[in-house]
Amino acid sequence: MIHVFTYQGENYIFDSGSGSLHLCDDRTAAYLKGEPVALTDEELADIRALKEQGLLYAPETKARPVKSHEVKALCLHICHDCNLRCKYCFADEGAYHAAREMMSFETAKAAIDFLLEKSGKRKVLEVDFFGGEPLMNLDVVKKTVYYAKGEAAKRGKRFLFTTTTNALLLDDETIRFFNEEMENVVLSLDGRKEVNDAVRQTVNGKGSFDAVIEKIKKFVRARGDKHYYVRGTFTAKNLDFSKDVLFLADQGFDSLSVEPVVTDIPDLEIREEHLPVIEREYDLLCDEYIRREKEGKGFNFFHFNVDLEGGPCLEKRVSACGAGNEYFSVVPSGDIYPCHQFAGDPKWKMGSVFGGEIDPVLRAQFAENCLFTRKKCEGCFAKFICSGGCSANNYHFKGDVNEPYEITCAMMKKRIECALRVLAARKTKEI
Repeated sequence: MIHVFTYQGENYIFDSGSGSLHLCDDRTAAYLKGEPVALTDEELADIRALKEQGLLYAPETKARPVKSHEVKALCLHICHDCNLRCKYCFADEGAYHAAREMMSFETAKAAIDFLLEKSGKRKVLEVDFFGGEPLMNLDVVKKTVYYAKGEAAKRGKRFLFTTTTNALLLDDETIRFFNEEMENVVLSLDGRKEVNDAVRQTVNGKGSFDAVIEKIKKFVRARGDKHYYVRGTFTAKNLDFSKDVLFLADQGFDSLSVEPVVTDIPDLEIREEHLPVIEREYDLLCDEYIRREKEGKGFNFFHFNVDLEGGPCLEKRVSACGAGNEYFSVVPSGDIYPCHQFAGDPKWKMGSVFGGEIDPVLRAQFAENCLFTRKKCEGCFAKFICSGGCSANNYHFKGDVNEPYEITCAMMKKRIECALRVLAARKTKEI
């Protein structure tokens, strides 16, 4: 199928079957949209030529999803507690609707052993230290890293570690540890001080911006060329989120992600009436993103990263994420869930790292889950890029992991159009 869209007066054609992107004039765009336009013989010949080359109306892949019973990654809930009380927190301010507790080293070791045992022939394994706030249990994080590295070496494997932190407890020693051991570090900050402090507050109700901004800057300066993200969240309170993205870029953070909130809290949730504003914000951000890259002041914004040529193969794209099959989260008790957004829901408990077995019925459900089981995605131009959305979001908003959430879909389509515009600017040497 094709998707024709206009951005700042330029017409684009995206062919989902071939993954090709074309510029076209107004008449061709109207014709391809099904409008009553009589094209010249030359114009029709151009369209036929693209079809013959497999670059327009190309057959869509029927590639089989890539599914494996080898476990590749774990999200360790190293701490079910937090030193912030963010108003939109899906994790119940770090407690996941249960008692506040820390993961013991014994449980973390069992999780590492579980991953090594279930990883089969995989040589590279991943562990994400998550919370709550992982730095509240930093000693166990360190012990787990060193234990995992030692055990992996015995088996000819290696680990890639990631930590997500709010940076309140970030200090020089932790920065050194992160730079030595963490493949990636995600630091949470929502943008402008007034925006951040309206929702990201400490346990005593104070805004967290002043407590973390210099620590994050120091970390980024020390990080060098290693991976990191400063990650924010936008809500109904800051629909002008492009200003927050650019504010973060102006702080010297060149690797950014600002995501729409996932909540049903009335004054924070994204609703359908917000979509026109959000779409305009993506346009504003896209224009500025391109302008800054032209001037040599570019930054990496996660939403605008679409690689149609060198990115994941189609077999991976149609597979959706590996949650519940190749990837699991482990809570402090050792219980296993499909991912961090399912944690604490008894319906989705899949086993324990101490027992070592995974519920075969639940795992089969996630193993079968893929783009082709999400029937509403069939007619969407973005399906081979977004892979059908987040299973957890689908479940929480629609009651079914295979039922896409329309609000998220609308935002995803818009951000992909902007990403395609950025890609076109690079292809035409505009930037």
